Amino acid sequence: MTKMKNTPNKNDGKLLMKAIRQHEFGSPEVLHYEEAPIPGLEQGEVRIRVHAIGVNPPDWYLRDGYKMLPPEWQPAVSFPIILGTDISGVVEAVADDTKGFSVGDEVYSMVRFPSYGESKAYAEYVTVPASQVALKPVSIDHVGAAAVPMSLLTAWQFMIEVGHDEPNPLQPYKHEPVPLDGKTVLVNGAGGGVGHFVVQLAKWKGARVIAVASGKQETLVRNLGADEFIDYTRITAEDVVHDIDLVIDSVGGPTTGRFLRTLKRGGALFPIFPLGFSGTEEAERLGITVSETQVRSNGRQLAELARLIDDGTIRVVIDSTFPLADARKAHERAALGHIQGKIVLTVA
Repeated sequence: MTKMKNTPNKNDGKLLMKAIRQHEFGSPEVLHYEEAPIPGLEQGEVRIRVHAIGVNPPDWYLRDGYKMLPPEWQPAVSFPIILGTDISGVVEAVADDTKGFSVGDEVYSMVRFPSYGESKAYAEYVTVPASQVALKPVSIDHVGAAAVPMSLLTAWQFMIEVGHDEPNPLQPYKHEPVPLDGKTVLVNGAGGGVGHFVVQLAKWKGARVIAVASGKQETLVRNLGADEFIDYTRITAEDVVHDIDLVIDSVGGPTTGRFLRTLKRGGALFPIFPLGFSGTEEAERLGITVSETQVRSNGRQLAELARLIDDGTIRVVIDSTFPLADARKAHERAALGHIQGKIVLTVA
């Protein structure tokens, strides 16, 4: 008998779904499209039939076992694991203690981040705490909505409102956004997932924006509001730019310290990925604040961001889409770099 579309399979009485699971750390080849149990619904949760899934750097970091971290920081997981955090879909069930959502609602979420394998978004169904869910922006489809949560929440929590009081293990002080109106902001990696949202938020808040990206992304980032553009393949930004108020380095890593000399005294450097930064003493000498925060799931903020998307303040850029079954190919695309916007998985 032919199964109806979207009807879960059964095996020994258990409802099953399709998911991408991995049974060991490694390259994209460890990602397997296979059956997995549909997650049970707990109190305070909604279960969502997933239509699209955003692909983010923590996905491939976890797939690989977070090898860039010191051994004592590398997460211990119980295999098999299901990667992913960002989803857009339709509410399929609501726990009896949960208010604010109904079966049939179109929603989006960043699921349980950070949790190292407990988000389980590369799947046909996912359960989510209701506090981490918001109604999907009505002006974009599920692919566009799935591209939003982690990248736009990261930009928002770095630049506008942190929205949580969780301590940052990488710095002893709380991250504080800085005023942007009338300031000059340099955005490194301006065409990428986080970077293209950073450009738009900075312009929305009244900043003059200098975008750094590859030449092929110039038209995109200028259309998103950048006032000036630097092609990093031809020009070294720190050699030509000075007296900047804020640098947001959406690439980050060990080389982020090079931007210290672009900043004025009293300026700030916000590296999205700060591991490897070694310029603390130089920053103190120059009177520059170096700060970051770890993005956290937040349904209230997603609801606010949906309004900004629907009123046209923020645009979502899609680099490429792949069927869920081809998650390996999506990770291979990510490994090539020069991502323009976001990579998204689609679920039939």
